[in-house]
Amino acid sequence: MTAAPRLIAFDLDDTLAPSKSPLDPRMAELLVQLLAVSPVCVISGGQIAQFRMQLIDNLTDVSAEALTQLHLMPTCGTQYYRHQNGDWIQIYSERLSDDEKAAALAAVEVAARALGYWESDTWGPILEDRDSQITFSALGQAAPVAAKREWDPTGVKKNTLREAVQVLLPGLEVRSGGSTSVDITRRGIDKAYGMTKLAALTGIPLDDMLFVGDRLDEDGNDYPVKALGLTCVAVTGWEDTAAYLETLIPQLRAASEASSR
Repeated sequence: MTAAPRLIAFDLDDTLAPSKSPLDPRMAELLVQLLAVSPVCVISGGQIAQFRMQLIDNLTDVSAEALTQLHLMPTCGTQYYRHQNGDWIQIYSERLSDDEKAAALAAVEVAARALGYWESDTWGPILEDRDSQITFSALGQAAPVAAKREWDPTGVKKNTLREAVQVLLPGLEVRSGGSTSVDITRRGIDKAYGMTKLAALTGIPLDDMLFVGDRLDEDGNDYPVKALGLTCVAVTGWEDTAAYLETLIPQLRAASEASSR
């Protein structure tokens, strides 16, 4: 990418906010500033309720016009929401069939129990039906960040489980999700699928997009975006993202002003 990007896309957990936690006020302010100069997409494994808690509800002093610049892609791009008439409207959803859901739920539990990864002391349910995605969270959906980091600091458990479940579900896509999660969707549907759909829906070419994420390694759920060829920025936490945006936003603002002259 030689010119300024025309759209900035982000992962959510550990990129814009700590895992399943609200945006820090500093990040919220930066996103509002960014929306004033560029379309923004957030694509993550969480469902729309998680987007509301972490992201939407923390964007204060943001206009309805600015929110039309925000593209939300929950469950790794298998769902897509836009702000219209004062609310967030679902544009599409790649729903799993009842049979696919049942097979995914059974397979991930069988594999987790066989590997000794099925925990008895958790923070909420381990398995979650997100309609277009089945998600396994080893310590439960509401586990604190510190506990999740301690459970699988190297990612070996999560990747081992992903590989075991994929063998059991050859017709579905099994990916590493957040720090302790594994996500299951229809085959071929991942964040690259979501970004490709976004390009078609917005008319903004992939070459003009920039993606920021914390899991761009080959085992990470952000990697398909990198493999697709998008310009990517790797971060290790929301603080890295904030520092990057403090440099990027003035550049985008200057580019916008120059183009309007």
